Amino acid sequence: MKRIFLSIVPLLFTACVSKPNNIEPIKNFELDSYLGKWYEIARLDHGFERGLEQVSANYSMREDGGVKVVNKGYNQKEKEWDEAIGKAYFVDDRTTGFLEVSFFGPFYGSYIIWELGKEYEYAFVCGPSKKYLWFLARTPYVDENMKKYFYARAKEEGFDLEGLIWVEQ
Repeated sequence: MKRIFLSIVPLLFTACVSKPNNIEPIKNFELDSYLGKWYEIARLDHGFERGLEQVSANYSMREDGGVKVVNKGYNQKEKEWDEAIGKAYFVDDRTTGFLEVSFFGPFYGSYIIWELGKEYEYAFVCGPSKKYLWFLARTPYVDENMKKYFYARAKEEGFDLEGLIWVEQ
């Protein structure tokens, strides 16, 4: 549990809390419906998650009104689980899917939910630039049509999908 997301620091130092061009966070967001476990279906490749499989995120309430974030993934090469615990807070109001997240002290990065299933069954999330993209779902597997839909929507929004990884669950 040593390495997961530890190199996210450069993202947090350089990006702070901003939005990529043409990406808008969803409105009418309901945090209570979003809380709980999510599975990472796909992501753009980054050092802080490189080599991780079975990646999940669990969101719960903090006593201060923020969100506790627990990211977990299995490092096949090291044969061990990695975990990172962070905190998130709304950037605007609580009905907009735009949060700032920190795993390291006072440094925050953007967490933007730009598409969300009607039943909160999937979420398309990005960071402060189009170099950071995740496809999350409530189940560890989604059907091929949903994968194709995500790919098409991400491409439509201008994400470079050359480094896209479909996560082994």
